[in-house]
Amino acid sequence: MNKRFSSHIFWGASSPLSSLIGICIIILASGRLSYALVCAGALLWVYGLSALIFSAAKNILPKQGKMIIMLFLSAFLCGIYILILSLLNPLLFLGSAFILLLIPPCFLGFNLLENSDNVATLDVFARAILEALLLSGIIILFSLIRESLGFGTLSFPGGVFGFFELTEDAEAFVPLRLLSISAGGILLLGYCIAIYRYIREKNRMIPKDEL
Repeated sequence: MNKRFSSHIFWGASSPLSSLIGICIIILASGRLSYALVCAGALLWVYGLSALIFSAAKNILPKQGKMIIMLFLSAFLCGIYILILSLLNPLLFLGSAFILLLIPPCFLGFNLLENSDNVATLDVFARAILEALLLSGIIILFSLIRESLGFGTLSFPGGVFGFFELTEDAEAFVPLRLLSISAGGILLLGYCIAIYRYIREKNRMIPKDEL
C-alpha cells in the first residue's frame, strides 16, 4: 500500500525552509526578480525531473550510495538547465550561475530517500513539484519586495544586458535601499521567520500525516 510523506511541506523537518542552503538560495536569488524567475525555473526542472527519474528507477538502484546517485542526477539535470540558459542568455547566466549551483545540494534535503520506498512515483513527483513551487514562490515574493523597494525597479530576463528593467520615476527611499543587498535580505528574512515561528506554534496540533 502506498504511503504519504509524513513531513509537513511548509514547517516539516524536511521542508525546503529547514535547510541552510535553501535559505542561502532565498537571499541570493531574491536580489533581482530576473534572477528569481531563472531560479524558479531551475527549481521546478531539477526537483521535478530528479524526483521522477529517481522514484521510477528506485527498484533497480543499489541499496548503498543512493545519496551520491541522487546528487549526481540532480547536478546533471541542473547542468543541462545551466547550459541552456548560457546559450539563450549568457549575461544572465553569469549573474545567476552560482545561485543555480546551490540547487542540487538543496534538493538532497528533500526527504526522498527515507520516505519514498512505498510511495507511488507520481506522488513523489507531485510532492517534489510542490516543494519547488513553495521555495520558488518565496523567492519571487522576496524579490518583488527587495527589488521594488531597494532599487525602485523590476527586472525581467531578456534584453541586451541579460535583463530589462521597469523603472519607476521616483527614486527608492534611501533607508529601504538596504533591502537590495544581502544584509537587507537577511533582515527581511528574519522578520518573516519570526512570523513563521508564530504561525508554526499556532499549528502544532496539525496531524503528522498531513502534507
